[in-house]
Amino acid sequence: MCKTTVGVPLAPFHGPLPAVAAMITDHRRIDTLTGVRVCAARRSCMIVGMSLTNGEISGVAADMDEGRARERDRRYVWHPWSPVGGADQDGPVLVSGQGYRVRDAAGREYLDAMASAMNASCGHAHPALIAAAERQMSLLPHFDLSVGTHLPVGRAAERIGALLPQGLDRTLFVNSGSEATEAAVRIAHNYWTNKGEPRNRIVTFAAGYHGTTYVAQHLSGLPTNAVYGGEPFPVTRVRPSLPPRELRTPEALPVLVEEFERAVLDGTPPAAVFVEALLNVGGGVILPDGFLRALRDLCDRTGALLIVDEVFCGFGRTGRMFGFEHDGVAPDLVTMSKGLSGGYVPFAALTTTEAVYSSFAADPLIGGLRYGHTTGGHAVACAVACAVLDVIEERKLVEASAVLGEQLLAGLRPLLDHPEVSDVRGLGLVATVECARPEAAADLVAGARAHGVLLRRQGTAVMAIPPLVIDESGVAELVRVTGQALAAL
Repeated sequence: MCKTTVGVPLAPFHGPLPAVAAMITDHRRIDTLTGVRVCAARRSCMIVGMSLTNGEISGVAADMDEGRARERDRRYVWHPWSPVGGADQDGPVLVSGQGYRVRDAAGREYLDAMASAMNASCGHAHPALIAAAERQMSLLPHFDLSVGTHLPVGRAAERIGALLPQGLDRTLFVNSGSEATEAAVRIAHNYWTNKGEPRNRIVTFAAGYHGTTYVAQHLSGLPTNAVYGGEPFPVTRVRPSLPPRELRTPEALPVLVEEFERAVLDGTPPAAVFVEALLNVGGGVILPDGFLRALRDLCDRTGALLIVDEVFCGFGRTGRMFGFEHDGVAPDLVTMSKGLSGGYVPFAALTTTEAVYSSFAADPLIGGLRYGHTTGGHAVACAVACAVLDVIEERKLVEASAVLGEQLLAGLRPLLDHPEVSDVRGLGLVATVECARPEAAADLVAGARAHGVLLRRQGTAVMAIPPLVIDESGVAELVRVTGQALAAL
């Protein structure tokens, strides 16, 4: 291992150190990006445990004490989706990652079967993504897209448009899936107003999840997403009569389609039908083949826009570039995030048709969309997104997701013999072990973590969502440890 003068470890270089690496060794004060440039240029090394502040490399060895880190965290950090108090906030204190593995402050290594926040599509510490960010930072971090443009935003929009069905080629960039949802609802409402035929009702799944802004939470019927105050617009939430383990069967298709038809036809004409391609937070629920095709037909008959939320599924997660491709449909609007930037920078997008876009010429105030964010379409994020798409294509990660996903599902299916397991299902690199009780699900996740695998829990559903760069040995380890943790219940 090579080290800086303050003891920050660097992964080994292969071959002679470049001059800039020697500078790191000899000088305390450096350009904050020098270390990243070294690794990005070499593609064979990665700096870990480095903290850079005001141009200095600070020794982080003293900061690696796990107890001290937890104490500081409990004192100052407000964790989302977590009980106030912090007494039970004993999750790992992570300091570094490589590929599909992460390491905590105590030196423990984990297989990251959560893909971080379900967004580490290309894995951790990918040199091409770091290089893309550094290169764009050195040129132009960002510029306000309401008064000008920059090169990466056009490139990113063009790349996304080339991946989507023909006609979906107008993209708005935001910072998160929640913001993409907010924008999609606003665009759907305004589209009908622009046409002189106002509509504002949205039809969706009660167990759907589209983010945590006020509008996004209002769409959902999940108890944790309940909002307080007046209803900003009407939402019809469909609660399937069949349990999750039956929804993916051919027999479920006519039942689910009929339930959505009733929701769409019973009431004022909806502005849009807004659904996920796979219900993620709602329990890793797989929908029956042909469902999105039926929704497309229903929307065509009623004029409603079809909005498909690909925030979770998009960019290879389900074994296709987009989840809706399994049904061969073209939505009117698509929301995207997570895998688009690989978790390296906050980034999200909404793509729609020229018909929807051009309708905004009728806006009475500015003749365009009155919506946007300070860092929407951030130049660095756009550059990273283009690099992510390069990695996905070059490494054929979509195809790998389909193949390795089948291996993962085949390995987990025998868990159905356990009395605490009610279903095992999967699509691409999304595998769900549904437990009979929430307590069993929590114990399964805890047991897997104790053996070096981080799984995600949504109620009674335990989900394995590894980075798309996982390999066969990683899948085998994931299956083995999950089985061991279940057997120990």
